[in-house]
Amino acid sequence: MPSKAETEKWKRQLVENAEKEILKLTDSEKFKSYLDTVAKFHRYSQRNIDLIYSQNPNAGQVAGFKKWQTDFKRSVNKGERGIRIAAPIIKKLTLEDQKRLDTTEEKAIVGYRYIPVFDISQTSGEPVLSAKDFVKGNLADHKNVTNLYNELKDYLNNNTDIKVSEKSLSELGGAKGYFQPNTNEIVIGGDEPDNALKLKTLYHEYAHSQLHGLTSEFKDRPREYQETQAEAVAYVAMKNIGVDTSNYSLGYVATWAKDKAVIHSALSEIQKVSNKVIDLSDTLTEKLGLQQEKQQQVDQVTNAKEKDIKKVPVAELNKTYLKLQNDLQQTTNQVQKNQLKNQLNDVHQEISNRTQNQLKDFAKQNPKIKQPECDSSQSIKH
Repeated sequence: MPSKAETEKWKRQLVENAEKEILKLTDSEKFKSYLDTVAKFHRYSQRNIDLIYSQNPNAGQVAGFKKWQTDFKRSVNKGERGIRIAAPIIKKLTLEDQKRLDTTEEKAIVGYRYIPVFDISQTSGEPVLSAKDFVKGNLADHKNVTNLYNELKDYLNNNTDIKVSEKSLSELGGAKGYFQPNTNEIVIGGDEPDNALKLKTLYHEYAHSQLHGLTSEFKDRPREYQETQAEAVAYVAMKNIGVDTSNYSLGYVATWAKDKAVIHSALSEIQKVSNKVIDLSDTLTEKLGLQQEKQQQVDQVTNAKEKDIKKVPVAELNKTYLKLQNDLQQTTNQVQKNQLKNQLNDVHQEISNRTQNQLKDFAKQNPKIKQPECDSSQSIKH
C-alpha cells in the first residue's frame, strides 16, 4: 500500500504529464488530435479531457471496469492499464460546514480522487453502437447535410439574437462567410456548391459570434488567434457529426504555448463553445430524424432476421454464414462491422441449435446406442 506522500506525488505527476502534453499543442496535427478528444468526450470537464488526451490520444469511449460489464456487456482485457481521470469527492455538509462555506447546499465537492477508466479498445464483448454512428451514415447524403445547415440557420434566426443571412460568393470578396460583431450578423455564401463547406462555415462564424463578439473576453486577440479558435470549434462540430475533417487548416497556434495561462484560457473557451455547438447539433439531428432513421433500419433488419432465420433451409443458412464471414473481412465501416458481427453470431447460434436438436432427436430414436466408456488411464492424443 503506497504511503500518503507517494500517492500525492503520483497525483502531481499525473497532472504535470497532462500539462506537458497540452503545452505541446504548437503543431497543427497535435492540435487536431487534441480536438478529436474534445469531440469524443465533450461532456467531460476540461481537466479530464486533458488527462485522457495525455494518457491515450486515440481513446474513443471510456468507462469504468464494472460499467463496461453491466451497461455494455463487455469485459476489460486482462493486463490492461487504466486511464486515470478525476472524480469528485462529495461530502454531506454539517451546519458548521455550511456556515464556514457560506452556503445552504446540503452537499459539496471537497476534493478529487483519480479513478481508472478503460477505453473501448481495451475491452472485448458485445458491439457498441451510438447515435453518432447513424448520424455519420445519414450525413453521407447530400440532402441531409443541406437539411442540417438549413435547420441550424433557422434555429439561430428564430431562437437567438444572431441573424443569419446569405449573399452570393461574388459579394463576399473571396470569403465563404463572415461575422459582423456590430450588428451580430452572420453572412454565408449562399451559392456555395459544397453543402458540407456551407455547414462548416456556419459553425465557424457561429463560433466567432460566441468567442469574439463585442462583449467577449477574446475580442481583442490577434486575427490569426481568433481564426484558429473559430476553426477549432468548427472542426470539433464537424468531427462530432462524422463529416470529413482531413483538410482542415487550424492556423498558427504556436503563440499560445508562450503563456500557460493563455493556452488554457483559449482551450477552455474552445471547449465551452464546442460543447454548446455539439448539444445544439445533437438536438437538430434528432429533430431531423438523422439519429433514428438508421436505428429503425437496423431494428427492422434485426426483427426480420429473428423472425425468418428459423425458416431458412440448412444449406442456405450455411451459405449465409460463409457470406457474412466474407463481408465482415471486407468491410472497413465500423457500424457495418458491428451489424455483421451480430448477424454472424445469430446465424452461428441457429446452426448450433439445429445441430443440438438433431443430436437429441437421434439419441431419442436410438436409445441403445451409447458412447464408448473412456479409460481414464489412457492419455488423449490429438
